[in-house]
Amino acid sequence: MPLYPVLGGLFVAFLLISNIVAGKLILVGGLVLPAAVVLFPVTYIFGDVLTEVYGFKRSRLIIWTGFAANVIMALVFQLVVALPHPPFWTGQDAYATVLGMVPRIVVASLLAYLAGEFSNSVVLSRMKILTRGRWLFTRTIGSTIVGEGVDTLIFITLSFYGLVPGHVLGQMMAAQYLWKVAYEVLATPLTYLVVALVKRVDRVDTYDYGVRYNPFSLEV
Repeated sequence: MPLYPVLGGLFVAFLLISNIVAGKLILVGGLVLPAAVVLFPVTYIFGDVLTEVYGFKRSRLIIWTGFAANVIMALVFQLVVALPHPPFWTGQDAYATVLGMVPRIVVASLLAYLAGEFSNSVVLSRMKILTRGRWLFTRTIGSTIVGEGVDTLIFITLSFYGLVPGHVLGQMMAAQYLWKVAYEVLATPLTYLVVALVKRVDRVDTYDYGVRYNPFSLEV
């Protein structure tokens, strides 16, 4: 499976970059969104491809790899920001602003990531069996509707509950959720092309018959 590690590596790369750029706020159609919305939905596209082609168990391995990489990155960022710096170094505040992660945001991001990605993978896996491998768009979009919904609900709630008014919290959830789902819908033709390419190159098309959807199992 020569493309499996490539897809896994790209998944983790997009995930880490998304979390690094998430600190910047951008304006999209008058809506204030974290810059991560430009890139983070791509991780769900990779998740769809991994589950569709290789099945839940191999996708689970990549999800946990991404989680471990996220934890390591967050810890290293906290360490380097806390280390003493020489008096002539004038970039400490800017460096801490960009890379210094608030613990509450880190925890929210990690929990939302796990719940969202596993929800996405399980739904796509089950839908593939139910549709007998037909109508790929129904499961890529359907799994994203569930996965991104879980991710957005957990992340926004844990990150901002009590810090912003309730109606603003709801607006933030709705805006991010709709953006992410629309992103997946628009990317559907690309997803079709990538899935077809990977299946043809690796000569694999997995159906998860009899698979137990235990996110904590180490079985591959």
